Amino acid sequence: MEVNKAQKQYFTQKLMQWHAQDNDRSLPWKEETDPYKIWLSEVILQQTRAEQGLPYYLSFTEAYPTIQEMAEASDEDVYRIWQGLGYYNRCRNMLATARYVSNELKGVFPNTYDDILALKGVGPYTAAAIASFAYGLPHAVVDGNVYRVLSRYFGIDTAIDTTVGKKEFTDLANELLDTRDSAGYNQAIMDIGATVCKPAAPLCNDCPLQKKCVAYTNEELIKLLPVKSKKVKVATRYFHYIIFMHNNSIWIHQRTGKDIWSGLYEPYLIEHTSELDRKDLVKLKPLNEMVISKNDLEFEGELSQRLTHRIIKSRFFSVKVSAEQKRYFTGGKWVKKAELQKLAYPKTIVSLFEKKSYFY
Repeated sequence: MEVNKAQKQYFTQKLMQWHAQDNDRSLPWKEETDPYKIWLSEVILQQTRAEQGLPYYLSFTEAYPTIQEMAEASDEDVYRIWQGLGYYNRCRNMLATARYVSNELKGVFPNTYDDILALKGVGPYTAAAIASFAYGLPHAVVDGNVYRVLSRYFGIDTAIDTTVGKKEFTDLANELLDTRDSAGYNQAIMDIGATVCKPAAPLCNDCPLQKKCVAYTNEELIKLLPVKSKKVKVATRYFHYIIFMHNNSIWIHQRTGKDIWSGLYEPYLIEHTSELDRKDLVKLKPLNEMVISKNDLEFEGELSQRLTHRIIKSRFFSVKVSAEQKRYFTGGKWVKKAELQKLAYPKTIVSLFEKKSYFY
């Protein structure tokens, strides 16, 4: 769509004024120029709010002040710090990139947009952010905040989850970019989206862009923009965790493959198409083979976790097993309760273990 030139100039001018005079959003990575720490913050903030990601950023920078130190860390140590952030592919890609930069690039982080984009787990938004914040290169970031601000201000109803929409918004963002201070501009547009032009209940009266904002003149547009063409289908999965205990140890195994939570630990899992109770579970392997009755199983509780495209409903049961029954377990390991906290688990497991005092 055609956008008035004066409206574009007004947008950039007022946004930069607001950033210089009124933007008081304080985050530790905002003044950072170390590409490693900027990259780390951007990886953490993918699909994570800044307030939620902040303690993780601080933990990682304290544990691994340099990319070389992260590269030398064990997977389990890194996963344990990441624990609770979700989207564990980000963590796996982060480790792979740290080791690539440390080993193949001799610890020198790439300094061009294309080379940054080639790193594992780095997309156009993250590459633009690192290029801009670390090196001052003229690349505009386009994330959820930017889509929202631009669609409302210019009244753009092109769906942001289409190829056409992504190109339109990216082209517009780069046209609006203040190339004299690309880092400042990018920080400003993300901050105004996070603190003023919020998804719900935006603070329009505090917005420096209000005068020429198309959506401000029509309250319905504020609710409708930005537009998405697709509705995410959410499936429900039913997990039944059996916490097998022997003496002071619990049997756990590490998830592998391309399913969710790969690389993390969990108790014995029985997945089913619906929720099962104790009498249903004892009919299944290995409980049936171990001659465990429904009265042997103790119900520990249930938890639900929402992921992007699915809901995980987990039910937890515990049972004590004998030395003879231990022979049914392969592919995992028995871990003493005192050692459980040294491993990384999905958020659901952490919540249960903390609630039931499995962590000492």
